[in-house]
Amino acid sequence: MLAIRGLRKSFGGRTVLDGFDLSVEPGEFVALLGPNGSGKSTVLRCVVGLETPDGGEVEVGGNAAMVFQKIHLVGRRNALDNVCSGALGRLPLHRSFFFPQDVREEAMVCLERVGLADRALDRCARLSGGQQQRVAIARALCQRANVILADEPVSALDPQAAVQVMELLKALAGDGMAVVAVLHQPELARTYADRVVEMKATVAA
Repeated sequence: MLAIRGLRKSFGGRTVLDGFDLSVEPGEFVALLGPNGSGKSTVLRCVVGLETPDGGEVEVGGNAAMVFQKIHLVGRRNALDNVCSGALGRLPLHRSFFFPQDVREEAMVCLERVGLADRALDRCARLSGGQQQRVAIARALCQRANVILADEPVSALDPQAAVQVMELLKALAGDGMAVVAVLHQPELARTYADRVVEMKATVAA
């Protein structure tokens, strides 16, 4: 589902990734651990095109969607509208936030999948941090993603909310998706991930 070969990336002369390889199968949950500066987030950003690699190859078997540490939702809009925005890439530009019925129905299915169908009409600003992160995951599902990339998805959450999000990501992998999560909590990584990849910071020459 996801294949990364020989990925290289430098910033301002500092090498962050130097020949990184990773393969993730459908139904697999992989956690990336490592110190700050080891390139964990850069890997995910290169996969979705937020950064341009200096070299190497990235192949995605379908669509990849990213879930961020800082939850990018429109707080004044309700959860349903925020999830519908995952479909914007396949809608005419003039549709904006006026989503057709089929998209709204699909978004409701996504909200149900993350356990928040009953909060669909609540403004996101009124939701807890854990609920907002689950809305963000539902939005990724509405992008019809085959690969979910989560960049520190639980670092700002309380322990109970963090467990709920990790259990959700594990369940999505169980549904056949490929899931890659950058984490700073080794105990969560080893509890929920099928495989843990530990990255090291590149030592400058």
